Amino acid sequence: MGQLNVFFFPMLLHGHMIPILDMAKLFASHGVKATIITTPLNARAFSKAVERTKDCGFQMSIRILKFPVVAGLPQGCENADQLPSPDMFPIFFKATFLLREQVEQVLEECRPDCLVADMFFPWATDSAAKFDIPRLVFHGTSFFALCATWQLGLHKPFKNLSNDSEPFVVPNLPHEIKLTRSQLPPHDRGGIETDLSRMLIQIKETEQRSYGVIVNSFYELEPDYADHYRNVLNIKAWHVGPVSLCNRGVEDKAQRGKKPAIDEYECLKWLDLKNPNSVIYICFGSVCKFPPSQLHELAMGLEASGQQFIWVVRKRENEKDEEEKWIPEGFEERIEGKGLIIRGWAPQVLILDHQAVGGFVTHCGWNSTLEGISAGVPMVTWPSFAEQFHNEKLVTEILRIGVAVGAQEWVQLGTDGVKRDAIEMAVKHIMVGEEAEGRRNRAKALKEMARKAIEEGGSSYSDLSALIKELSSYHF
Repeated sequence: MGQLNVFFFPMLLHGHMIPILDMAKLFASHGVKATIITTPLNARAFSKAVERTKDCGFQMSIRILKFPVVAGLPQGCENADQLPSPDMFPIFFKATFLLREQVEQVLEECRPDCLVADMFFPWATDSAAKFDIPRLVFHGTSFFALCATWQLGLHKPFKNLSNDSEPFVVPNLPHEIKLTRSQLPPHDRGGIETDLSRMLIQIKETEQRSYGVIVNSFYELEPDYADHYRNVLNIKAWHVGPVSLCNRGVEDKAQRGKKPAIDEYECLKWLDLKNPNSVIYICFGSVCKFPPSQLHELAMGLEASGQQFIWVVRKRENEKDEEEKWIPEGFEERIEGKGLIIRGWAPQVLILDHQAVGGFVTHCGWNSTLEGISAGVPMVTWPSFAEQFHNEKLVTEILRIGVAVGAQEWVQLGTDGVKRDAIEMAVKHIMVGEEAEGRRNRAKALKEMARKAIEEGGSSYSDLSALIKELSSYHF
């Protein structure tokens, strides 16, 4: 039996590319030959990490596809993060569907033992099946969110409610979890068919025909939901996370994704001057962008909280510096030494791992949520769209390591309407007091479990080893 050869095909979006890169590195560290399929401009996000992995003696490479030209997409736009407007997502998805022929040529030529393909490529199941290659689905979220989404789709408990703010229970879950219709995507809320709703149906259908699902989580974090997903919903799945923990050195942690907008050592130097657990980190991921009015409220709430902070502000595409009218007058002068604003990409894992960081204001995207958990940092939850409202419930109600800021509506561009008083209170609750200490202790315990999970003999290490063994015997 030769060396196992696995291809990884992430959605062209940083929030999906980053965990798949880490996952490929994990497979490579287990002796697998790992290849990432991507496009020319996105390859830049992988190249340094792939070279470092090869320098460590592991086998890893990149296979490049040509990105298709599609009317309506800006020239040179190969990543959904670059889209000027969320309205362009359907056009971008259409372009990614046009990659199918090239992917099939690669599969036919290379005949890998397995294809790990992002959920947003539902066609990958049939493409892999043409060559008798097992396809694993990567969703990029938690077992909890997968279970909640499945039960919502099956039972539609949000139908026939009197209004969008009336709470309902998500049926058949191990815990009583309540949501409102306003926290669901527009197609569920309005009962209308959209490009996204049609794609989600296709994703679910091809997932059931795939070899199984690979999940960036660890058993000890959400045992009830890992069991529910596999035993109640009967979906074959393996947990291999937290995949971000494969990054051990400063360079690996700092260079995940795009080039940081701040020198990592300058950032660490700033944090080194602070006391343990005295700084709150604020970041809303690679997609969510707040309107100026909400940024202004956030600035005022942060200042009123009296806490030291690092705040990552995402610039809108083509935004000029002089357009930053959201900054309160004199704000930057008043926070000097107390607050650090990073405009652009930040070395998030590096920051969260620093002992000075004692809290994290997050949009509850799964990468960020799991990175916060892996660093043992309690969270202020501020979901915006996708499955983020589900992840908020996991953090605040099941794990009890978070405080909700009060965001209530599914909005692609980022919430507008969370007031400074709510922000001030949530930040204070996460950073100071007896309850904050309890949350911090629970978060630290989860950090230890996360680290043990990926070590030899740990739950994720063992699940990955079992998956590799199963794939190795697939054709025998």
